Amino acid sequence: MVLPIVGSEEVKVTPWEAEAFVDYDRLIKVFGAKALSDEEIDLLKGLAGELHPMVRRRVFYSHRDFDVFLRMFKEGFKCALYTGRGPSGHTHVGHILPWIFTKWLQDRLGLHLFFQMTDDEKFWHDEKQELSVTNRLAYENILDLAALDLDPRKTHVIIDSEDIRYLYPIAVKVAKKITYSTQKATFGFTDSTNVGMVFYPVLQMTVAFLPSELYGEDVYVLIPAGIDQDPYWRIARDIASSLGYPKPAQIHNKLLPGLGPEGKMSSSKPETAVYTTDDPEVAKQKIMKAFTGGQPTVELQRKLGGNPDRCSIFKMYEMMFEEDDVKLQERYHACKTGNLLCGECKAELAERVSKYLIDFQRKREKARNNLSDFLLRTKFNPPKVSK
Repeated sequence: MVLPIVGSEEVKVTPWEAEAFVDYDRLIKVFGAKALSDEEIDLLKGLAGELHPMVRRRVFYSHRDFDVFLRMFKEGFKCALYTGRGPSGHTHVGHILPWIFTKWLQDRLGLHLFFQMTDDEKFWHDEKQELSVTNRLAYENILDLAALDLDPRKTHVIIDSEDIRYLYPIAVKVAKKITYSTQKATFGFTDSTNVGMVFYPVLQMTVAFLPSELYGEDVYVLIPAGIDQDPYWRIARDIASSLGYPKPAQIHNKLLPGLGPEGKMSSSKPETAVYTTDDPEVAKQKIMKAFTGGQPTVELQRKLGGNPDRCSIFKMYEMMFEEDDVKLQERYHACKTGNLLCGECKAELAERVSKYLIDFQRKREKARNNLSDFLLRTKFNPPKVSK
């Protein structure tokens, strides 16, 4: 989906390309979603006992039926989480942002998580890519889930190319409900798009219905993910009732900006991304070179102040690396008034990120011998589709 802004400028928000500094209020309207309200936040707080900073600060800011999902959970209906990863490379901190919130939901609400590794999609999307590479990266990315301390007993990873027997019985029913014209209109496919990419969205939608088949009862599923993934779920919601499944609910997060001038943190621009596998010193160097919302000179910064709303460094504090709301507001004010210089702000973030990576990488390596604990196939038999 391409969203025109002013004049000839465009903002791209698709499952494969997106920008982070966008008008999110406008995105809500364009995508037809609903802004996260105080009502949903209060309901979540009542069930979880507290609020995650990403919710308090509206990093997660829009949804589809999040309120319905919470009510179903409150009333005792079976509920689950679903999110995923396209393993085209190593994981960066922008990727794990929604996973951190997903883990919080898992812990607070005791929910099982179904996590899809789309090694097939990343193979089809890039004509130079090899399936053996994307498959290997899927296992590497599972290490990042483990490093976040997700519960392996309640975290079930599906690797598409290896676990198709879990997906295909449902996928054939999903595929029958979707026309090629719908795929073209939703995802921008053309006559030159390979048929793998045309079929792939069916598999991503299928996992939203997989828990219902595995448990043999209706399961209400919540998908925490960036709004760039929303097109899949709009179609899934349209066809869910006709297939006899509950509509999947969504809660959308804003995208973590990259360290360059614009855009989200992207694997296609490694200099703009802090990877979970980066040497901590390399991560520090990336942060110290990052784009900021500051002025070009110290003198102007002191006089005019900076713009934290357009600053990738401040957004990293806001979205991931500062839990204290008061301290975050103090940082915001200090930047705006020129009392905080960009170099100082970068240096403190670099130290925080370095410490985070040291601990994260220790957990990541420790998990290498226990990857099978996270795999769906070690815990569930393939479903016998009943609907």
